[in-house]
Amino acid sequence: MYRILSASKDTYITNKIINNSTRATDSNVGSAGTLDLFKLYDENIVSGETQSIELTRLLLKFPITEISQMDSEGDIDITDSSFKCHVKLHDVYGGQTTPRNFKAILFPLAKDFDEGPGMDVVKFSDVGATNFITASITNGVAVPWGLPGAMNSGSLGSAGLDVYVSGSLGAGIVALTSEQHFETGKEDLLMDVTTIISGTVSGQIPDKGFLIGFSGSFEKNSKSYFVKRFASRDSQVAALRPKLTVAYNDSTIDKHSSFIFNVSSSLYLRNYQYGNLANIVSDTAGTTLTGEDCMIVKLESGSFKRTYNVSQALNGRHRMTGVYSASFAVSSFEPLLYTQANLTGSITFNETWSNSAETVTFLSSSLTIKRAKRSLTNSQNQNNLLVTLLNVNDEYRVGEIVNIRVFAESRDRTVSFVRTPYEKKSEIFHEMYYRVRDVVDGKIIVDFDKVNNSTRLSTDQDGMFFTFYADSLPKGRLYAFDFLIRRNGRDTVIKDAASNFRIV
Repeated sequence: MYRILSASKDTYITNKIINNSTRATDSNVGSAGTLDLFKLYDENIVSGETQSIELTRLLLKFPITEISQMDSEGDIDITDSSFKCHVKLHDVYGGQTTPRNFKAILFPLAKDFDEGPGMDVVKFSDVGATNFITASITNGVAVPWGLPGAMNSGSLGSAGLDVYVSGSLGAGIVALTSEQHFETGKEDLLMDVTTIISGTVSGQIPDKGFLIGFSGSFEKNSKSYFVKRFASRDSQVAALRPKLTVAYNDSTIDKHSSFIFNVSSSLYLRNYQYGNLANIVSDTAGTTLTGEDCMIVKLESGSFKRTYNVSQALNGRHRMTGVYSASFAVSSFEPLLYTQANLTGSITFNETWSNSAETVTFLSSSLTIKRAKRSLTNSQNQNNLLVTLLNVNDEYRVGEIVNIRVFAESRDRTVSFVRTPYEKKSEIFHEMYYRVRDVVDGKIIVDFDKVNNSTRLSTDQDGMFFTFYADSLPKGRLYAFDFLIRRNGRDTVIKDAASNFRIV
């Protein structure tokens, strides 16, 4: 699962010196098209000060409640190692002088802030909250920062803070900051905020947003850094607006169509009620099957019979409603299987899912287990793969959560001619990933994730599939899904999957 959440508000605060006379500590730039990060050292004069420092700090807020909802509904697990969140700001270099070799730091905010309507980024003449002195206005009363510039920092639990630096999230004191070094000054900002988001969703960190500024030594040294400019949420180019990316491996790899001997593999059973996943009802009392070892699956072929425990499938720490799985290996060296397994290369078993007492059958099917492929040559042609999307629409609306089915095959596989109609089965590729590309300008919006597997396709008996959140993409653009298939340590990218669509 890969989802992009847009900023719900953003601005920056400054104490810029205006006309060598006053500081713009009451200015608001909440509606500006850019988020400007800069620091000036001893470049302007204000009465009563020597070696003056002028600076900005960025403030951002994202809809973290969306992540909380996904976690509470079992779609993600914020405690899982594959769960990752990053704040991304896009550089909008326009030929202006850009600072180099500096470090920025991100903190979780301890106070709410008001975005404000200000737009003047030259004279900073628009006033209002939020600004360098005031965080927000509540019931007509100004709520000041603990220190000007939101500089009052400390640990979770301390009163009067503007930002948190560290705190205990249940396993000792941890840092609650994220840093990035900018070598050329033209880089995008990309900061890992997984710990902060996890702490916020679990209710341990207040959901107030983020502050980004120059790291301490850079904010206090005797150098100027002018000006690092990012697009704000008021940018005319929607793709450049601040975003929070949420990545999580929710793939399920069902080996029903590719089970091989001697290797532990997983089988899945899904139960639907009126089109929705629901737990299986197991008796007249309406008892539903949940938890560990709640049923069994039995394989039979001739005199061979084996039963394996089945549990309600896990998605991280969450049990998946209506989804059950069993993981096991079948040895081809079993005396009752050895001859046929090695003579024909495969055995088809009767597959029965039932309660533990085998008095109630929930599904009867078949499972073909094959011998592992063996060859004297490297027969896998990486460049002759066909991938087609079976149910992609021309348009999707913001808010839609779409389940995309994928058909894939090697054009070199054996063709069988039959007289009766039949449905061609997709080949199963267990390491297959998707990405989203803007068709017009070619920019990659969501990239292949082979590290945390957030864009890995799930598999079942019919092929591959993945879930996509339409609100991750700006409206009005034309997009396409590309795919990467990894086989034998090599990657093949497929860009002609006939998958163009638009968000409306």
